[in-house]
Amino acid sequence: MKSHWITYFEHSGLTGSPLYEESMKYFRQFESKTPYAKMFTIGTSPQGRAIECLVIAKDKEFTPDKAKKSGKAIVLIQNGIHAGEIEGKDSSMILLREILVTKEKFHLLENIILLVIPILSVDGHERISRFNRPNQNGPEEMGWRTNSWNLNLNRDYMKTDTPEIRSFLELFNNWLPDLFIDNHTTNGADYQYHVTYALEKSENIDPKLSKWGTGKFLPYVIQQTEEKGFLTSPYIVFKDGTIESGIVDSPAPPRLSTGYTAVQNRLGLLVETHSLKPYENRVRSTFAMNVAALELVHRDHRTLMKLNHTADVASSKLKSLSLVLDVSENAKPFIFKGFRYGTEESSITGNEVERYSDEPIEIEIPIYEDVISSNRVKIPKAYIIPKEFNALIEILRLHGIAVETLHGSRTVKVEQVEFTDVKFSSKPYEGRYCVSVSCISQKRSVSFPAGTFIVRTNQRTLRVIVHLLEPESPDSFVAWGFMNAFFERKEYAEAYIMEPIAQMMLDSSEELRQEFDELLKDEAFRNDASARLDFFYKRSPYFDINENKYPIFRLIG
Repeated sequence: MKSHWITYFEHSGLTGSPLYEESMKYFRQFESKTPYAKMFTIGTSPQGRAIECLVIAKDKEFTPDKAKKSGKAIVLIQNGIHAGEIEGKDSSMILLREILVTKEKFHLLENIILLVIPILSVDGHERISRFNRPNQNGPEEMGWRTNSWNLNLNRDYMKTDTPEIRSFLELFNNWLPDLFIDNHTTNGADYQYHVTYALEKSENIDPKLSKWGTGKFLPYVIQQTEEKGFLTSPYIVFKDGTIESGIVDSPAPPRLSTGYTAVQNRLGLLVETHSLKPYENRVRSTFAMNVAALELVHRDHRTLMKLNHTADVASSKLKSLSLVLDVSENAKPFIFKGFRYGTEESSITGNEVERYSDEPIEIEIPIYEDVISSNRVKIPKAYIIPKEFNALIEILRLHGIAVETLHGSRTVKVEQVEFTDVKFSSKPYEGRYCVSVSCISQKRSVSFPAGTFIVRTNQRTLRVIVHLLEPESPDSFVAWGFMNAFFERKEYAEAYIMEPIAQMMLDSSEELRQEFDELLKDEAFRNDASARLDFFYKRSPYFDINENKYPIFRLIG
């Protein structure tokens, strides 16, 4: 093999990973030295680095239109969303070399068009250090978890605050891949498993896709990966932080990569190697799991593509949707392959600290995977968005959502939501002060002017629409703080002005007097002069009717 095809990882003795420029130089070779690859820029990072993608196609289907007409499955591999977890990049170099140069995997291109993002968090990739991840065994130097704005890209798929994720969404919705693979490194407890995995299988994805994914795709991927010598397990999150508490196999919310592709009606395979394993092992196990996924799609591409089409149609016809998915207390046994461990008293922490040995053990622990849903909403015919919220429309369109515009004024019967039980986070999360709300709604007729936006729900992106626009969704615009101004009072009434008005209101309404008298039985209300006055202000014609009202309407007729 010519020296320019030997990767930095291989040159380094299987312990290193190249910087951005050298990485991109290697990937550009596939375009310059083979006829089946094209490299293109999908966006630019905050620090000005190009975010690149390669499309690999046997018949040069280098555009979305040609790819969709080819009859081949489109597979998107994403690497380096957390740039310290970078083995996917080095694995992809070897994968593309074996497809395009040595050709032992060239047959995959008979039925697959492959998209590869070498590094998504390119700025995080260049924040390089030996000390970025103390719980990770290599590479010799590694990047950082967040981008240069200190935002975690793998929490941004819905709110789209970062240029990196906006670039990804444009790529995703232009190409609309049939399968998505996201390569990571996990951390936490020590155990025998080399690589863990997750694949959405609950109500957040079409049931027929779920059945194929869990019944055919995942068993094949697991078998092939383990036949290569890599021990696998479902992605490991301990219920209460300890091994004994068991594993929680819960659905991923749409702010995360594979949760996002699920609400886009596409399976996403999460690949999580174990950070304490040597870097060579992590690159090789990532390679094995990626290849197994591609082999199965190559063999069963027609079935997967048909299921995706069916899922798109079925999604557009949903009548209701759960906004929150979690696991119940029901569990089944799971044989956990770990290492013998114990605790020791620490003079540093003043508490017990776990210590792991290298002695393998197998213990039975519970695994929680019985999914329960809550906050189920009836899906309206459409959402009506006033034209002043055009910034939200830009985000909706990034998600591949079709938006119409009223060309003339129209009066329609709608539901409008009023927020109740509003709770703000005590500290920022991903740069935002998030909010949770409960809601009550009322029906009313509203006149909307020309320029008002209409988002109809009979689209393949229905799940995304509902999660963004239903305020009680944990990934809605409301939850992420886009609507925080509507919880604020902007006009006030001084006591010397409002008190005589309140007295007139009280004197003219026996019903109001009875309601006020009933509240006075509560000592806290009785002793709160501001609350007593506010009772009347909220019922006066001076009160802002938009306070605590959601400015986006649900079309129900």
